[in-house]
Amino acid sequence: MPDKTIVCKDCGEEFVFTEGEQEFYKEKGFENDPVRCAKCRKARKQERNRQ
Repeated sequence: MPDKTIVCKDCGEEFVFTEGEQEFYKEKGFENDPVRCAKCRKARKQERNRQ
């Protein structure tokens, strides 16, 4: 599995979904690639935890 370059749906920045991350997602049973970069995922998680 080669690394994938994905555009974040929140900020529009490109980020790399590495081969190791892809293997981790597969092991966890996740079927979809991430749609947000790590920074936006972290911000979104913090926002959810404030509620």
